[in-house]
Amino acid sequence: MEMLKWIQEMFAEYGYSVLFFGLLLEFVAFPFPGETTMAFAGYLSYMGRLDFPLLILIALAGTTIGMTLTYVLGLKAGMPFIQRYGRWFFFSPSKLERTQRWFERYGSFLVFVGYFVPGVRHFTGYFSGLIALPFRKFALYAYSGALLWVVLFLGVGRVFGPQWTSVFHLLETYAVWIVLAIVLPAALFLLWRKRRSVALLISRPKALALLKPKVKVKKTSRKR
Repeated sequence: MEMLKWIQEMFAEYGYSVLFFGLLLEFVAFPFPGETTMAFAGYLSYMGRLDFPLLILIALAGTTIGMTLTYVLGLKAGMPFIQRYGRWFFFSPSKLERTQRWFERYGSFLVFVGYFVPGVRHFTGYFSGLIALPFRKFALYAYSGALLWVVLFLGVGRVFGPQWTSVFHLLETYAVWIVLAIVLPAALFLLWRKRRSVALLISRPKALALLKPKVKVKKTSRKR
């Protein structure tokens, strides 16, 4: 309750900027209750005090900028910097090891799903830079994951109104499984929709090989 009171006071004093700077700093590893703040902001939009589409844009901007900053820091500074100064970013060796284990388990997909894993999402940007993950791949996973994370937690407050706290605790506990339940069917549906294109891509090299004209080699007879 004390945290909610603090968040409410922050919104009353600073408005939308609380969401932007709070989420940005959270991904630089500053201890900020991002998910709770988003859910409460969604509730304020339910009450008509904040604009929901604007909340999505602001939360998405803060999240993606924060993630990109950590990626660049990891890429440019490298492991020695993290090991030496990581404590200033609340990046302890145990958290680094935990993030590494999650990366070994899920690979680049962790950048997407890591938003929903407590204690991991703050460090996936750093680690993506440390392992020199290509920026296009990082951006694809990081920005799409950020959009889902932001919409999901803002939506809890917006949709459930006064009951948002009960739903929020459920979502916080089972977030990873809920996201997988959303993402996997969507991915399978897209593959099913694109099945003809995939089949064409597979069969295209064979078809091109059949269409390729055969060059006949003329035999030349030597005159004696």
